[in-house]
Amino acid sequence: MSFPSPFYRWRPHPWHGLEVGPNPPDVVHAFIEMTPFDHIKYEVDKTTGYLYVDRPQRTSSLTPTLYGFIPRTYSGERVRALSQGAKCGDGDPLDICIVSERPINRSEIFLNATVVGVLQFVDNKEADDKIISVLENDHIYGRITSIGELPKVIVERLKHYFHTYKMIENLKSDMKFIGTAGPEKAKEIICAAIEDYQFTFGNH
Repeated sequence: MSFPSPFYRWRPHPWHGLEVGPNPPDVVHAFIEMTPFDHIKYEVDKTTGYLYVDRPQRTSSLTPTLYGFIPRTYSGERVRALSQGAKCGDGDPLDICIVSERPINRSEIFLNATVVGVLQFVDNKEADDKIISVLENDHIYGRITSIGELPKVIVERLKHYFHTYKMIENLKSDMKFIGTAGPEKAKEIICAAIEDYQFTFGNH
């Protein structure tokens, strides 16, 4: 009797089992943890690869776009070196936001994302970059190649969300906005995160 290969019997871990993307750093895979309809903060459990409830959103703020991470990336020393004021990387895969015309209301999927820029944050002295991208082949945004081509209000909403989603009344936020950069900087950060991943976990 023959048995199916392990690849078909078990789902690959979304961080370690999926590829970085079809053409990194220009087009990458994005594994979606949250949608613009989520009032719950979901994250992938690093051990099991399953999505779990990190916490209910404290405020009414919702992520303006799809939000997740790039597989086989890691925010380590190389990423830190590209982030002004950061003392270390945050030890997570690289965050990515994906703009799409059509609403996508489910998470735990992955898609192809064209990289157009980055919002650089430092959270509690840790590099916490947010790669900005558009859904590949999107009929409205698919031809955009730079964050400057996006409607300004989308970038403003993203900045506001990451400034405020952890805010607690009467407590000062440790989230500091460093700046907005175009695709060149974003791709440099992605390459650094791929190298950080390979250094930390080895080649797979």
